[in-house]
Amino acid sequence: MVKLTADLIEQAAQYTNAVRDRELDLRGYKIPVIENLGATLDQFDTIDFSDNEIRKLDGFPLLKRLKTLLVNNNRICRIGEGLEQVLPNLTELILTNNSIMELGDLDHLATIKHLSYLCLLRNPVINKKDYRLYVIHKVPQIRILDFQKVKLAEREEAARMFKGKRGAQLAKDIAKRSKTFTPGAGLPTERKRLGPSPGDVEAIKNAIANATTLAEVERLKGLLQSGQIPGKDRVSGTAEETEEDMEEDIVTNGS
Repeated sequence: MVKLTADLIEQAAQYTNAVRDRELDLRGYKIPVIENLGATLDQFDTIDFSDNEIRKLDGFPLLKRLKTLLVNNNRICRIGEGLEQVLPNLTELILTNNSIMELGDLDHLATIKHLSYLCLLRNPVINKKDYRLYVIHKVPQIRILDFQKVKLAEREEAARMFKGKRGAQLAKDIAKRSKTFTPGAGLPTERKRLGPSPGDVEAIKNAIANATTLAEVERLKGLLQSGQIPGKDRVSGTAEETEEDMEEDIVTNGS
């Protein structure tokens, strides 16, 4: 395990990525806890925490600039409260291959008002019944969930499912949360770092096909080659937007 110190942050790779965002690369240090990020002086649009040993998504200072968090291949089973207060402009959260178990464990994402892109592939929670509809209901600002654009029909189905007192009780019943966190509890004794599954690769290829700029194509190719999962499908940026998509944007934006 390596403590995330100001010195480590200073020594880590820092660069402008393919989409012209300033990125801090903290991959693969076996960091167990997010801390001391005040040392970044809020100079980064993207922070990559992939391939570490982080168990809880919290510990952030106020980072107004941060838009993208890549936390693939960790041990995350908890999402902290109040992230919207310290990460007010977070739009993209990639949590592929972690240990989130219950739908209720996702509830703290609801208050992150700019969160548009969320990936939870290869977390146990995605196997829960009504997972996708629950997330769409609870985090309505999401536009891309697990590489799939949230369709207007899905929003309508989620609204019907969780409507009224009966719907509220249903949401409460299925939104079980994991028990009080015990370090190491419920985690495999040996965690393998998995590359993208065939389905993930197909999703990445579709994202590349739908990319609207050369810079984005290069970014997606780079992520594919490195075994990381990209967070932006960009389906909404295709040249021809359908009438359903435009209706959905109106619903999503509340206008």
